Amino acid sequence: MVQGLVNSFGTTIMAAFAAAVKIDSFAYMPAQEYGNAFSTFVAQNVGACKKDRVMQGIKCAIVTIIIYCGLASLVLWFMAKPLMQIFVDMSEIAIINAGIKYLHVEGAFYIGIGLLFFFYGLYRALGKQEMSLVLTIISLGTRVVLAYTLSPYFGVTAIWWAIPIGWILADVTGFIYFMLKKKKIFESISN
Repeated sequence: MVQGLVNSFGTTIMAAFAAAVKIDSFAYMPAQEYGNAFSTFVAQNVGACKKDRVMQGIKCAIVTIIIYCGLASLVLWFMAKPLMQIFVDMSEIAIINAGIKYLHVEGAFYIGIGLLFFFYGLYRALGKQEMSLVLTIISLGTRVVLAYTLSPYFGVTAIWWAIPIGWILADVTGFIYFMLKKKKIFESISN
């Protein structure tokens, strides 16, 4: 649905979005795979009733994700133009500039997607796959609703902003759920 909305803004925006999404994939793929590895770590330690290791792993994972995603955001901020030029001919200035705008808005919030991958991994490991689904619905649902609601007023920039807003709302939901259920979760690990 978002791709269809992006397409309605014309070929320049379509091309910029296509190139920028490729850059996105490379930039946050390590965080996504880290979330998958974290899931295995947590599941193994839950199975072994090592709640102290789970808690240490959670703290370490959060710090690692914040550092990596913060650095990825910084690199992307300063390297957006040369990265866009990998996928777009240098003569296509309008496409490059539109892609840079996308990367500057969305890429500045990689910590949001990194933490979302963390929550996906955590809830899968804890046997709460339904929570991963809820977070996905919040993230993607927010993106679609905001993009369609706000783009008539703010243009394509509203679509770019809808993405990190969805991540952040899902992260807040994942955090609140964890804090509300933390005691029960850790009691179940020691049993």
